Amino acid sequence: MRSIEAAIRANLIDGRLPCAKAFEIATEFAVSPKAVREAADGDDVRICHCQLGLFGFENLGARRLVRPLSAVPEDLESRLREATTGNRLACAAAWRIAQDDGLPRFVVGCACETLDVRVAPCQLGCF
Repeated sequence: MRSIEAAIRANLIDGRLPCAKAFEIATEFAVSPKAVREAADGDDVRICHCQLGLFGFENLGARRLVRPLSAVPEDLESRLREATTGNRLACAAAWRIAQDDGLPRFVVGCACETLDVRVAPCQLGCF
């Protein structure tokens, strides 16, 4: 039987675990995404390639890929503002908005950057 730690090691890219793979492992083992990040921490493995574009892209030449959009559609801005508490939007809420609006998660991350909305807390517990 494969362990969470073995699944983490099997999915490393340049010694790091991509966010999307962490979520796949969480589903495979029926544990929380945070439990996968904690297991990765135990092996000194860092999470990379945040699906919102917020962190972990050093191997692509930048810590973060998220960039402000030239404009945020009013309906998206409204949904983001409604879900925001004190200038913070939970990662899970950002994902729900992306899914509900049929948008890539990265686009929602860029919209947050444009609106100066900080995503926190992270579902993996990275921040």
